Amino acid sequence: MRIFFAGAARTVTGSQHLLEFDGARLLLDCGLYQGRRRESNERNRNLPFDPRGVDAMVLSHAHIDHAGNIPTLVKNGFRGGITCTPATRDLCSVMLRDSARIQEADAEFLNRKYGDRLDEPVVPLYTEADAINALARFRTLGYRQPAAVLPGVTCTFLDAGHVLGSAIVQLDIDRPSDRLRLVFSGDLGRRNMAILRDPEIPELPDVLLLETTYGDRLHSPMSGMEAQLTEVVNRAVARQGKILVPSFALERTQEFVYALHRLTDSGAIPAIPIYVDSPLSVRITEIFKLHPECFDADTRSFLRRRGDPFGFENLRYISDVEESKALNGQDGPMMIIAASGMCEAGRILHHLRNAVEDAKNMVLIIGYQAQHTLGRRIAERKPEVKIFGVERPLEAEVVVMDAFSAHADRDDLLDFVERCGGRLRTTFLVHGEEEQSEAFARRLTDTGIPGVQTPMLGEFVRV
Repeated sequence: MRIFFAGAARTVTGSQHLLEFDGARLLLDCGLYQGRRRESNERNRNLPFDPRGVDAMVLSHAHIDHAGNIPTLVKNGFRGGITCTPATRDLCSVMLRDSARIQEADAEFLNRKYGDRLDEPVVPLYTEADAINALARFRTLGYRQPAAVLPGVTCTFLDAGHVLGSAIVQLDIDRPSDRLRLVFSGDLGRRNMAILRDPEIPELPDVLLLETTYGDRLHSPMSGMEAQLTEVVNRAVARQGKILVPSFALERTQEFVYALHRLTDSGAIPAIPIYVDSPLSVRITEIFKLHPECFDADTRSFLRRRGDPFGFENLRYISDVEESKALNGQDGPMMIIAASGMCEAGRILHHLRNAVEDAKNMVLIIGYQAQHTLGRRIAERKPEVKIFGVERPLEAEVVVMDAFSAHADRDDLLDFVERCGGRLRTTFLVHGEEEQSEAFARRLTDTGIPGVQTPMLGEFVRV
């Protein structure tokens, strides 16, 4: 068997790993690369393999950097099945269409405003019709329900505890040239996080593909998360400021809203107006309500005792564009939670444009910010940040809270590898910036884990 690392190798976005055995090809994930815009456009439009030659695909979860380029895959000739969990399929049904609509709207705007200066018209990567067409390729598989995805290749999903429906992909390969168990972590969640169950542990893999987003970092303890959030919110409220929260529409928004619900109920924070300004978040939250089977025991108990974890009196979900615009003229104190999580698109850009130059306001970063994104520049507290092409002084307070991260940290990852058992002979570290993957590789090697590798983008490795 060969593995072609077509994405998320020494970087955290664009997850794509192609397995080849006995003439068959199986793709793990097909995500959008996110970073510098010119580079992202080039990489996302030109898949590094022929989609017509891929026989099947397995999807770990619905995040755009893992699922977002599936419409391009199908548009360019892929005709196999795409296996994922039921919740992942439901999430993709809204997220892929939303991604397409954003691309179509951006292309229309750029062609209308700058058409006479463009060498050629801007064309969206894919359309909503392409996304809908791609959804026809999906098939669902529940946790711990083995099923063949190719002759001689059985897939079993284990709960990854990262986002709703996220899965650790366990492949039992029994073909003439290969008999082994390969495990792909997808994105691995943390233990003791709100809403979802803890990650499961696969049994005795031979080969492991493991994410390393936080391969050399430790998160703040979960025990102090609500106390820190209380202090941060109350500080901004005391100066009548707006709190802007760039948030991923999937999982991070729901976790954050659930925390705000608990703090408001307890009186730890005042009942200020809180707005979730994201049509996609509204739709995704409705999907959460359809899948309580994915919740942990504490959330199911809250659901029975208090009702909807994602709704309370001073919280309002906004879809209408005019209502979103009106928030910019509203005085604080207030909180606006809006996508995108890395501040690269969406309504958060409009709110940042109107708020970052005022020192009484706050930008609260609660998610990972990839290199070369506006979110990373804000998190690094650059003196000026470019929003809609204009450099603006960053006067607002910036607070980074990593306790909300849905990714396993260094110690979580190490524990996961050690608990996989003693049959492991090769570990490939993916989905991490180079320094994170390399540092974790050294740590694994020092603890006696054999065959640890950090593959390069575009590298073929024979197993």
